[in-house]
Amino acid sequence: MTPRIFCVLACCSACFLSAQEPLPAAPADVKPGSITYEEIEYPYPVSYLPLTLYGQDVRMAYMDVPAAGQPNGRTVVLLHGMNFGGFYFSGPIDVLRKAGFRVVVPDQIGFGRSSKPIIPYNFHDMAMNTRRLLQSLGIAKAAIVGHSMGGMLTARFAASYPDITERAVIYNPIGLSDVRYGQPLRSADDAYKRTMAQTHDQMYQAFYANIRRYFPTPGAWKPEYEKYVRILYAPTLSGDWPRLAMVRSIYQQITYLDPVVYDWPKIKVRTLVLGGDKDTPNFPEQAKHIADSIPHGELVLLPNLGHVPHLESPEVFYAALLKFLNSQ
Repeated sequence: MTPRIFCVLACCSACFLSAQEPLPAAPADVKPGSITYEEIEYPYPVSYLPLTLYGQDVRMAYMDVPAAGQPNGRTVVLLHGMNFGGFYFSGPIDVLRKAGFRVVVPDQIGFGRSSKPIIPYNFHDMAMNTRRLLQSLGIAKAAIVGHSMGGMLTARFAASYPDITERAVIYNPIGLSDVRYGQPLRSADDAYKRTMAQTHDQMYQAFYANIRRYFPTPGAWKPEYEKYVRILYAPTLSGDWPRLAMVRSIYQQITYLDPVVYDWPKIKVRTLVLGGDKDTPNFPEQAKHIADSIPHGELVLLPNLGHVPHLESPEVFYAALLKFLNSQ
């Protein structure tokens, strides 16, 4: 999301929640967290690919998980959303590897355990870095599955590298339209200043409201989901927070500055647009538009689910994902 959109959504979520439940204050028991998530448990060992970007030496974190049992000879790449890293894909990794797939899960530069350079962030670079990772692992072809911001990256990757993309899954994507001519861009510097002026309670509440809105169906929110809020909040207590705050201010502009709506018609492989139908009020209509724009696009809407179905209703999500991946 752009900083402006993020603010609007967080504020709207805060208003929505305030009518039903108070927004929590920042917990006192959260310890300062590394901006490279060193203390966050990842489901499988993390490796690193060295890269040089804009003259800076960085490293890209990733998990490369072999198939369990009999391999089917295929690879699935899982691309995370903007508020996450590969750590929240533990369930999908396990399901896919048990189905015979090799699973590769990168943390994009700027996210998760990867480096946090202050550079321009765009989907071209993310797609190219993902391709470099696959080349380093000797993977010639893979199914690309991207969630939220990762859904946008999946569109860019599939349109840019059709020879590597076996098939694609665009899963509850953001960036559903090109908003550049409907609202002005707020600069990263302004977003950074506003972020650094927030109190601890304000930062925690903004993160809470943003994660909470991912589960809009009554009864869908579970206290265990607050761990994702704490993961986002912990680095704000670190001495390195100013760097991450600037990095976030830059990459939150990516959906505004680098829309992928023009990539959809260029995707040549079979593509599934998959998502919870309660993600946003207009999501079903917008998801159908994406699927209709892709020459070999298909649409599956999961009823009464929000933005992260693989957490909210895993079995429903896995059934739809595996059906598409295993189809001829």
